[in-house]
Amino acid sequence: MKVALIDYGAGNLRSVANALHALGVQPVMAASPEDLSDATHLVLPGVGSFGDCMAQLEDRRLLSAIRDWVAAGKPYFGICLGYQILFDSSEETPGVAGLGIVPGVVRRFTQTPGLKIPHMGWNSALPRTPDSGNWAGLGAEPYFYFVHSYFPVPENPEVIAAETTYGADTFAAAIELPNLLACQFHPEKSQDAGIRLIRNFLSL
Repeated sequence: MKVALIDYGAGNLRSVANALHALGVQPVMAASPEDLSDATHLVLPGVGSFGDCMAQLEDRRLLSAIRDWVAAGKPYFGICLGYQILFDSSEETPGVAGLGIVPGVVRRFTQTPGLKIPHMGWNSALPRTPDSGNWAGLGAEPYFYFVHSYFPVPENPEVIAAETTYGADTFAAAIELPNLLACQFHPEKSQDAGIRLIRNFLSL
């Protein structure tokens, strides 16, 4: 197994790398398509804005590489922005196209009195298939750590793997495709539940 961490200049690479180290995995940093040549798994963590992330990935010639990777059926794990950029567009950066791998848009939380945005802290995620696949051993309502103001809205609800409610919005906390897992929360900051999720993904 060779796990490549996409380095686009702003991702939270150290925390994700530490989570992988805890599982006995030594990831490699990938800042160009050439760095993916012999990788078996691709992880894209992300912090910052949707538009900046897309621009940095384009500068590094990684947009086509990521599309080709997913299209080839290779394992992909997207975290936070690594989840959001899979979609067509985001209200955070109007006019900037996402990867378009998963049809849908990224929307901002509904502003309501007393609701703090960004959504920050621990919240439960309700898996649609608890204790199976990527969610094995996590139970019916695992808790994860979130930090975000925007969340994806997939056109096809069948790709939704887990949901979370914050304020007036119930959103897709994670999605799954046969070779892909992506989540809005930060598994690398979610202690045992996050480590278990990463372990499950790598084992599948």
